Amino acid sequence: MPGTFGNIAAVKQFVMQPNSHTFFAPQLIIKDCAAAIEFYKKAFGVVEIERWSNDDGTVHVAELSFDGCIFHIHEPSQKHKLISGATEGVAIIMGVFVNDPHSVVKQALEAGAKEIDPVTDYEYGYRQGTITDPFGHEWLIEKKL
Repeated sequence: MPGTFGNIAAVKQFVMQPNSHTFFAPQLIIKDCAAAIEFYKKAFGVVEIERWSNDDGTVHVAELSFDGCIFHIHEPSQKHKLISGATEGVAIIMGVFVNDPHSVVKQALEAGAKEIDPVTDYEYGYRQGTITDPFGHEWLIEKKL
């Protein structure tokens, strides 16, 4: 990690071409985006593509790449009714397919994530492990066998 898309130029060339293909770009609401960006860099080798700030210095939105997959993070906002994390349970699970779930989970744990389920091979043909990041989001790190 990072893989083929470990730099901003490669990400933009692959993903940011208008009308090139359809893809999802999840958006997470996080109370401290600056800390989250640093965690995601250490945990997953994420590349920060761009960051836009609010007048008060908080992050309006940061665009990040996880090995070529784009996602965004935002600070909570009363104007847009964005709130951070679930008060009970999990509101979203970020499923990410990677080549080596063991190494990705290990790297995330070393960066401060908590293990929910260890990486295991399942009868339905997936190798999966689940972690929670310090901001309350669950990540299902997986590979199709």
